[in-house]
Order: sequence, then C-alpha cells, then structure tokens
Amino acid sequence: MNIAEELAGAKTVGITGHVRPDGDCVGSCMGLYNYIIDNMPGIQVDVYLEKPGDEFGYINGIDEIKHEPDDKTHDVFFVLDCSDMERFKPLVKCYNNSVKKICLDHHVSNGGFADASVIMPDASSTCEVLYGILDDGLISKNTAECIYTGIIHDTGVFKYSCTSANTMTIAGRMMEKGIAYSDIIDNSFYKKTYNQNQILGRALLESVLFYDGKCIFSAVNRKTMDFYGVDGKALGGIIEQLRLTDGVEVAIFLYETGLHEYKVSLRSKSYIDVSRVAMHFGGGGHVRAAGCTMQGTVHDIINNIGAQLELQMGKKIYD
Repeated sequence: MNIAEELAGAKTVGITGHVRPDGDCVGSCMGLYNYIIDNMPGIQVDVYLEKPGDEFGYINGIDEIKHEPDDKTHDVFFVLDCSDMERFKPLVKCYNNSVKKICLDHHVSNGGFADASVIMPDASSTCEVLYGILDDGLISKNTAECIYTGIIHDTGVFKYSCTSANTMTIAGRMMEKGIAYSDIIDNSFYKKTYNQNQILGRALLESVLFYDGKCIFSAVNRKTMDFYGVDGKALGGIIEQLRLTDGVEVAIFLYETGLHEYKVSLRSKSYIDVSRVAMHFGGGGHVRAAGCTMQGTVHDIINNIGAQLELQMGKKIYD
C-alpha cells in the first residue's frame, strides 16, 4: 500500500484507534496525522480518540484530537491498531459514514474488516506497519516522534520478542530525524507520578503467586484507585513489574472498570500464548501481550483464566 495513492483526490480524512489508547495507538494515529498535514496540506484531517495520557503531551497536534464522534463524512477513514470493530465501538458511526475505509494493524486476530487493510502480525507495532506505507524522505521530526513512541511502547523499549532487526532499523531512522529519543523513553514510558508509584507498590505487595510460582496476579479495585487518585491509564506499568518476577512465565493484572467488571492484562515470557487466552474471553493481542474485559469476582476471573492456561501448561494449575 502507498499512502499517496490511497489519498489521491481525498479532501477529508478521519483517523481513529482503539479504546483506552496506548502508546502504539496514540503514536500511529498521530504519526499518520502529522505525515498528512506535513505533506498534503489540502486535506483536512480529524483524529478521534479517547483523551490520551498526559505523558504524550509532547506529540505535535495532540490537543487537536476529538474525543467525541460526530456526523462528518470523510473521503478516507483510517482505523489503526484495532483487530476488530468492537475495539473502536464508540467511533463506528464515523467509520460507517466514510467513503473508503482502511485498517493498519499488527494483531494476528485481525480478519480484515475494512475495504483495504495492511495487517502484519510479525511487526512489532502498528507504528512499524505505518512506517512501511510512508515515504521515509517525507517523514518530519514530528512524525518521527510519533512512530518512535509507538515502537518503544509496544516493544517495551526493544526488549519484547516482537522486536526485530527491522524494528531497530526503523527506530534508528527516526532517531536520525533529530528526535529527543531519550526524553521520549523517560517521559512517556518510565516516568511515574508519586501516586502511581504508591499504587504500584501496593499492587506488588498484594500480588499472589500460583501454579508453583509460574504465574502471578494482582488486582486493584475501584475503591483503591479512588484512594490513590488514579484511573486506568495510570496503571500501565504494573503488569510489566509483575512479569519481571523471578520464575514467573505468566503475569495477570486486573483493575475494576465497573460493578464486577475488570480490565485484564496478560503477559508471558517465553512459551505461553496469552493471545489465545484473551481471545477465548473476547479480547485479543499478541503472543506475549494481550488483554480482555471480564465479568465476575477476582477469584472467578483468575479461576477462568487459570483453566485456559492449564491447556497450555500441560497440567492442572489448581488441585
């Protein structure tokens, strides 16, 4: 796919990504936005996303994001980092109102719901997929910051198994555009507020090992989140710390989003495919990082997830 060809004759472009946008979602959406406004000034671009976290405030155009759908008709509408339409459900109306629909994604569970798609399950991130359809010579510093952001977030700063030689080459090219790559890593990936550190400490303190220490989980309810004054966006670093626990293959983190409703994050180190577990419960993701939303008590949810892990572990988790 060539972006110039896809946008030939277009006057209006819409862009969206998934609910609760992470670094790759924000980076790919805003990377595409900046590339178009830099090189195709005759096109009006609208980005629709839930409000990104404050850590992404350095991205050019971040304040131009629309947080609510509208009745506008777009010549071309891009959906980024979404494996199915449920992942951008609040914006489906905008999507349906558009003339041409394009999806860029790297989730293996994406069946190709748009008119045209570029789906690369072996790519580290949607930002890596996006880079592949752009003209490198036309990528500005603003666009490079976005692409680099998405790559570092979905690779865990180049340490996850999805990182390839091509990933590193693209990251290097973005660095050559003059971006402040160290600041992007520190400020958007590692930096935490005092309250975030406090709830991280509590989540680690209350974590539970199971299956002979091969699995670990922790859960945070709404009351605890309110006590520390944080929302779901502030909890992103907890699952990574759980995953780093010595001897652990699978880490599970849950936080309450409604009455007996939890957002579940899953991570694995080497041999468990957590995307299979997430997909069983209506979610999705990647082999080593996936998520879903589940109903029930924490005990019920962990038992249900455990039953799916047993299928891959080869023996019972619970006696």
